[in-house]
Amino acid sequence: MVVDPAARAVDGESVRIAKDVLCAGAASVKIALPDSVEEVERALAHRGRRHPVVLGDDAALLRMVRMLHRDRALHDCPVSLVPIGPRSALARALGVPGQVPAAARAVLDGTARELDLLVDESGGIVLGALSIPCGAPVSQTAAHWWTPVEKTARSLVRTLTAPIPVNGQPPPRAQRLRVEADGVLLTDLDQPVHEVSVRPAPAGLAEILVRRTAGAAQVRTTARSITVSGRDFRYRADSAITGPVRTRTWTVEPSAWRLTVPR
Repeated sequence: MVVDPAARAVDGESVRIAKDVLCAGAASVKIALPDSVEEVERALAHRGRRHPVVLGDDAALLRMVRMLHRDRALHDCPVSLVPIGPRSALARALGVPGQVPAAARAVLDGTARELDLLVDESGGIVLGALSIPCGAPVSQTAAHWWTPVEKTARSLVRTLTAPIPVNGQPPPRAQRLRVEADGVLLTDLDQPVHEVSVRPAPAGLAEILVRRTAGAAQVRTTARSITVSGRDFRYRADSAITGPVRTRTWTVEPSAWRLTVPR
């Protein structure tokens, strides 16, 4: 069991509850209390044949899967997470209970669910959704800050930073991207788009949606790989914003990893 340092700092009581449930239900538990990301990775690397369980948020889950994928150890055993922290929407979307006691019991009594993985040519991974919004998204630091802000503050920020309407309508914002799915051209640089989104689909495929500008039909398809190129675009992979890049290719790895979820 690896207790992410951020989880200890944010919610020590939930960490205690999770540890009590897991230690009471498992025959043998080895607990690691790392103080940094580097120590988290070292603890996972020295897990031996033990089933890795991380107490932490989505960032902790992504870090664990990324490290195991890099070490070609994702197929060795299921990954388990007890979500602790404010940024756990991805874990819940993948089937992990949001409540700490229920998530801990799922680690003990749950089943391993096979999931696909999106991998790019630089070694980046996507567990859930990928999107390429038009314009420049906020920085990763700002995105981390955004989560704990109250609803009223978020509403005020959106109001103050929204584009000024023209004739009652916001000005169009578009991005020129070339998008190919399994080698088939979906849109080219002469066709501005508002967003490209990619989500898991059945049978080891990804569902790709290209939202074009007003008056142009949306393009929706499934494919095993998608290549996007354009002028210095950024993209959101799960909760992290990456870029700018000129081109990137994502490929589906079917049933690449297993996540423990309730039966």
